[in-house]
Amino acid sequence: MEETNDTLCVGIDLGTSRSSISASNGERHVIDSYVGWPVDMVARKLIQKPILVGREALDSRSMLDLRRPMERGLIKDGSKKDEEAVQEILRHLITQTGLKQKNKTRSKVRAVVGVPAEAFRNSKQRLRSAMEGVADSVMLVSEPFAVAYGLEALLHALIIDIGAGTADFCVMQGRYPTEEDQRTLPNAGDSIDEQLLKLVREHHPEAQTSIHMIREWKEKWSFVGEAKQPVLVSVPVKGKATDLDITAEMRAACESILAPVCETMLDLLTRVEPEYQAKVRNNVILAGGTSLIVGLSQAIENALAELGGGHATVVKDPVFAGSDGGLAIAQDASSSDWEKLSL
Repeated sequence: MEETNDTLCVGIDLGTSRSSISASNGERHVIDSYVGWPVDMVARKLIQKPILVGREALDSRSMLDLRRPMERGLIKDGSKKDEEAVQEILRHLITQTGLKQKNKTRSKVRAVVGVPAEAFRNSKQRLRSAMEGVADSVMLVSEPFAVAYGLEALLHALIIDIGAGTADFCVMQGRYPTEEDQRTLPNAGDSIDEQLLKLVREHHPEAQTSIHMIREWKEKWSFVGEAKQPVLVSVPVKGKATDLDITAEMRAACESILAPVCETMLDLLTRVEPEYQAKVRNNVILAGGTSLIVGLSQAIENALAELGGGHATVVKDPVFAGSDGGLAIAQDASSSDWEKLSL
């Protein structure tokens, strides 16, 4: 393929629920991590497209073989269709930047993609395979490290990146983080959804609910601690729209991640060199869509009191913090960095 001398650098946060891209040409986009294929000839006639991606796929899910191909931040095991879906998401994101994939003189694409902090090597290899034909050079880095790099929080900081699939932790000590500096937990947005669905069905068995409804409620009403207002939702009960108060269920579901997240945070902090622990405690940074839960940063600070107190903040732009960081890495990395970090 004939190529120009131009290079498009991109950072990609390939998420379980949403995926974002930040590009060196100034483009930034986010899509829902869904892909769907028409299930039959009727669906094909109505949709008039061979494939749908993002919100368009989610909204048309009754007519599609709908895939949410990422699970706990990585491609689901055991399905070629999910691998195809991930590749479609990546192609769609790249195309959103304005790059024409079929243009024979297209720019080279250098992509940095965030993965869970403790991703297994074979899982990373599957993701690298999905990037073939989408990017010319690929670097995989841990998601919280990408956030830290974009924020320039590279020394005496603890990043807690809580997305849909995983909660990822990374202590930054002025160098590339080691395995000992990082953790990954499954206690994140999806686990809250599962818990909320279970509680609503237990306490309101007559209500007709779905996981998609649950996710919408969580994104609108999630909180920990004392509720500032009741969480009232409308659901069908025997076909009739009925208002339900799910305040208690929402609080319990959201607070289900607090214990494991706080325990992991405290464990990592105690492993920091003792003279630096106070600095790191006072520079805890929350990122990821689930970091937007009302009251979460205060709950984190309450846990830090066990070690003498600390300060937790939420990044200004959780949607693009990971992809912005990936873009910064792609632009700053030397050839030797690409060789080292692309393994």
